[in-house]
Formats: sequence, structure tokens, C-alpha cells
Amino acid sequence: MGDSAPVDSPNAGSDSAGVVAAAVAKPRVMSRRSDFLAANRGIRVSRPGFVLLARDNRGADNSGPDGENPQRSDLGLRFGITVTKRIGNAVVRNRMKRRFRALLRELLPTLGLPHHDHVLIGREGGVERDFALLRQELIAAFERARAGKGDPPRGPRHKGGGKAHGRGKAGGGAGAHPRKPADAAGKAP
Repeated sequence: MGDSAPVDSPNAGSDSAGVVAAAVAKPRVMSRRSDFLAANRGIRVSRPGFVLLARDNRGADNSGPDGENPQRSDLGLRFGITVTKRIGNAVVRNRMKRRFRALLRELLPTLGLPHHDHVLIGREGGVERDFALLRQELIAAFERARAGKGDPPRGPRHKGGGKAHGRGKAGGGAGAHPRKPADAAGKAP
């Protein structure tokens, strides 16, 4: 009569509760730059509102710069969000990050690749897209990543390929003085 554990005891049903807790592990947030760079070497799936990166994180805890000193560990399901200033001002970027976080909270535990780092990179049209459409696109992106059908890798990035950052001539053409209007550059004083 006293051999069985009471139903209210904390140990009652612990086997099934442990299995459920292990099956739906809460994804962790990535915060180190080296983890984001490592994810860039994984599968890339582009959509109109975002780019999804997914990379297996088993066996490497990028504890040092550029992944030095790898340690054997299981990092589990992790995610990160990147939205650059090119997308818009802080209000726009934060709105996009909130939308991505809501999508990832809902979909990542069930559709995300286990033992992978997932990174969502915002694209210019993403903040104006309908939330339901973004959700469908993320589901399709997870399915493509799970099947290993990523987009071709990007070409190498060139240093110095960006803006001029205020150096050099202001654009008036050959022989134009940077502080004089273009029509006054050729006239005698």
C-alpha cells in the first residue's frame, strides 16, 4: 500500500516530463561576433525580407577569436539577428528585430535545425512585408535549410568597395575646385 509514490510528489511522472523538456529546448541567443562569422560559412537561404544562415555548431565552441581553441561541446539550438544601418534608422531596425524575434520564438523550437546556429539577416524590404508572409517565407527557408538546399555562396567581399567617406574630390570632374561651383571653375576672376 505504501510502495507507490504519491501522485503529488515531485518524482511522480518525472520520466515523461524530462523527455518533453528535452524535446522542446529553449533556443539560446548568440552574442559573440565569432559565432556570427562562423554561421556565415554555413547554409544560406535568401528570401525577399531576410537571409537565413544555418551552421552546425557541434564540436566547436568558438571560445577564442576566429574560432581558436575549439572545445568539444553541444551548443544546442541558438539564434542571432542582424539588421544593419543600411535598412533604416534605429526605429525601423528595432521594429524589424522585434518581428524576427517573434517569428523565431514561434518557429525555431519546432522547425529549426537541431544543434545549429541560425542567423536572420534583415533585408531592405523586410520591415514593410506582411507578417504572415514573412512567417511563410521563414517556414520555407527552414525547410530548404533542413534539406541542405542553400543558395550559392556570395562572392568575396572587397575592401574599400563602399562609400568614399568624404575623401577626395567632391565630384566636380577633372580640374574642378572643390569649393567653387562647377560653372565658376573655368572662368577667370
